[in-house]
Amino acid sequence: MFAVRVRCLPWGVSDTDNLLGEFLRARRELVSPAAVGIPIQRNRRVAGLRREEVAMLAGISVEYYLRLEQGRDRHPSEQVLTALARVLFLEDEAAAYLLQLAAADRTPRKLRRYRAESPPASLMKLVPTLPFPAFVEGRYLDVLAANPLATAVSPRLTSGHNRLRDVFLDPEERALFPEWEETAAALIAGFRQSVGSDADDARVVELVGELSVASPTFSRLWSRHDVRERQGGTVTFQHPSLGDLMVHREKLEVTGTDGIVLVIYHAARPKDDEKLALLGAMVAGETGADISDAAESTEEADRSVRPEPHRPRSRIF
Repeated sequence: MFAVRVRCLPWGVSDTDNLLGEFLRARRELVSPAAVGIPIQRNRRVAGLRREEVAMLAGISVEYYLRLEQGRDRHPSEQVLTALARVLFLEDEAAAYLLQLAAADRTPRKLRRYRAESPPASLMKLVPTLPFPAFVEGRYLDVLAANPLATAVSPRLTSGHNRLRDVFLDPEERALFPEWEETAAALIAGFRQSVGSDADDARVVELVGELSVASPTFSRLWSRHDVRERQGGTVTFQHPSLGDLMVHREKLEVTGTDGIVLVIYHAARPKDDEKLALLGAMVAGETGADISDAAESTEEADRSVRPEPHRPRSRIF
């Protein structure tokens, strides 16, 4: 009798830990041949570009590109990487990530212990005083602190929760986002950018391994190797009490930390200002437990002042 030990890596790679090769393969599969001027034959079976097509467009040999993708060559020049980024239509963030992977592939790896993140004490004092929903997010998308307004937006916005776990595995969190898959894809891309090439980080191994098993959608989106800065934007929630709630999201990097950000939600429209005020009143205990009726009144008032759409008059000739 003998046992076989399977090593599970978070990047979906083999035991060679070929981060660069996996990224190149995933990204070439997303490029349409038509986008680079290659006619699509009816019997074409390859998703995206073939290896030889990438090599031709980047001005390198097929054999050399094959070695890069298979991890047999780990020392590509910046010129070659820049050419590959152009062929694969990588945006600035993904191109920078490609350079980071190439640099990381040149050094041996070993599994590192997870180190707990500690936000500055001054930040922990600030968050409860903010008049907007606010929380502190770590580089692994853990919620490190949150004020009561943030928790009123989502009960999962409390210390000890993880945004990836909640968005992918908690049905109530999922229901908050009308455009759930778009939200989930952006979250994964931000997580990949945040952890960079740290595939040997124990916390990354834990999270990605767990979610890949528990969520087929996570596994599919993770395999795309999308990369995006963790940045602000506009988010729409379908809140169980407030209904439609649109907010601007700010993500402010905390200096002196490794990837910790302060996340703040503020109203995107006048009616969202009113809804956040209702939420604040509920948190302060100034209203009843159910604010649905007040939120609905806000919606009705907004509809009542909305101008009727212009209808052209009939013309008689």
